[in-house]
Amino acid sequence: MTSTNHSPVTVLGLGDMGRALATALAAAGHPVTVWNRTPGRTDDLDPHRTIEATSVRDAVTSSSLVVVCLLDAASVREVLEPVADALSGRALVNVTTTTPEESRALAAWADAHGAAYLDGGIMATPPMIGQEGAQVLYSGSTAAYEEHRAVLETWGAGPYLGEDPGVAALYDLALLAGMYTMFAGFLHGAAMVATAGISARAFAESAVPFVSAMVPSFREYAAVVDGRDYGAAGQQSLEFSDLSDMVRASVDAGVAPDVVAAVQGLIRRQVDEGHGKDGFARLYESIAHPATTGAAR
Repeated sequence: MTSTNHSPVTVLGLGDMGRALATALAAAGHPVTVWNRTPGRTDDLDPHRTIEATSVRDAVTSSSLVVVCLLDAASVREVLEPVADALSGRALVNVTTTTPEESRALAAWADAHGAAYLDGGIMATPPMIGQEGAQVLYSGSTAAYEEHRAVLETWGAGPYLGEDPGVAALYDLALLAGMYTMFAGFLHGAAMVATAGISARAFAESAVPFVSAMVPSFREYAAVVDGRDYGAAGQQSLEFSDLSDMVRASVDAGVAPDVVAAVQGLIRRQVDEGHGKDGFARLYESIAHPATTGAAR
């Protein structure tokens, strides 16, 4: 993935992801100015295309495109507040993990200082940056996205999700929610079979093809949720999906039931409200509307 526009780019923050972003930009031919709170982290960066700035101000004023990859929203404001006057007329792309409301607040702050703000959700690990399969989600300034799109796609596919600067963060965290709960489910299963002397590696050999075969069901669930047709024929009912045996087997094996008990709790809310004949996708209602399903009680 390369860009024919070799305009200079500034990258603030040289953690693993920041270094990966800077490396990909330099490899695509961009002059890259980098800054890190702790200096001297540029040994593995291209010395011909990468310059380490001695101050945030020098870094910011070196490029019209400033990329921020720091710890959290507070660190972004802490680093940029002292040089806010230098942001006017520049595009600020924040790929720091933030909540949607934090992203919107940063966008308003940037706009007040004359900067065009884009929020980015990186859906990749550092080694994936610049490779097939990497993706960075963007929302915020349409003008900034269109002007710098070729540069941004140096890191991977860069779909634009609209002008609301909080949407990329929302989508990012929503996807991660699916990933982490899936990983937690695998670890729960590994803990269960471990009580019979089965290694996690052996369990993974069964889990990977099984879960992979189940993933396309997301689209079926999505159609049910969007249509709110939880009673349609062909769905496995919530009564049949009861996880009591799974919870009990976990407890009997001495394994913490937290992961599966959480799902069972969502199932029970819907069953207790008379929806036991509906399909499993109805759990969406327990999650999306907790106040009406007893979650707030």
